[in-house]
Amino acid sequence: MTVSVGVIGTGMIGQDHIRRLTEVVPGASVVAVSDVDAARAAGVASGIGARALPSGHDVIADPAVAAVVVTSWGPTHAEYVLAAIAAGKYVFCEKPLATTAEDCLRIVEAEQAAGRRLVQVGFMRRYDAGYRAMKQVLDGGRLGHPLLVHCVHRNVTVPESYHSDMAVQDTAVHEIDAIRWLLGEEIVSAQVLRPRVTSRRFEHLQDPQFMLFETASGVRVDLEVFVNCQFGYDIQCETVCEAGTVRLPDPADVIVKAAGGQRTGVLQDWKQRFGAAFDAEFAEWIASVREGRLTGPSAWDGYAAAVITDAATEALHSGGVVSVRLKDRPGELP
Repeated sequence: MTVSVGVIGTGMIGQDHIRRLTEVVPGASVVAVSDVDAARAAGVASGIGARALPSGHDVIADPAVAAVVVTSWGPTHAEYVLAAIAAGKYVFCEKPLATTAEDCLRIVEAEQAAGRRLVQVGFMRRYDAGYRAMKQVLDGGRLGHPLLVHCVHRNVTVPESYHSDMAVQDTAVHEIDAIRWLLGEEIVSAQVLRPRVTSRRFEHLQDPQFMLFETASGVRVDLEVFVNCQFGYDIQCETVCEAGTVRLPDPADVIVKAAGGQRTGVLQDWKQRFGAAFDAEFAEWIASVREGRLTGPSAWDGYAAAVITDAATEALHSGGVVSVRLKDRPGELP
């Protein structure tokens, strides 16, 4: 069975996912798209034999659309996800699920009222081969209980529009979800330290930032976010357990020895680093839609990430330790 997909938002990430759904993922067909830029939507649609519809709500209401992908501007996410739930359609929403924790909670409650799981959130780290291997080791238990987690998230540079809060809200949110998933427990507090800033940044930006989290069982997590590191896109994660450690591998590359030195390349952007993870994410989402049972990051995961990033943003400005206060988690949906 082919899953007919409608895509809301045909910007950079939307077009990349459309390419993925039409050229890489088996069993999927993009039949309708929409965008605030109607001409862009029309151009994308004509290239894949789909229809360009006037609005995201038209995409959701289209009887030919069985499942929806939301890649529009963040503040529109809640509106479209809620509409998809009301229509009884599966919806994949790129992060953030919504731009406020309150709207994320509304989505959780709407899905609960619908009585079945319809929402998946785009936390693609869970589909990366290295992270999955780490998760398998930790779940196996042979290293004992996790005690510490060390994380690094570095970008070459960021544009002037990037501001200090985005280090948490747009960048660290990936590690926040990965930590919750790897350890299988919630984060209960956040703190953000302000080290000496790099001179290679725009003046308004605090960069780097050093974030500290604590989980419900007492695991301590540190995260360096450095978005003007200059040398590459560098993602690191190591978990220290009672009887050993497990660490994320660097992407495979050749090692060149010449002229008295040794060199290996460093990836330069997220598309290179996580392209295969995105492919796996959408392949598994389409398969789960066909089977009628979603398995990926849930609406609750989107809500939890929003509450934790709110706490970390508050900590950035206050300098203190901020508690994470989640609502009681509802029961699992079929």
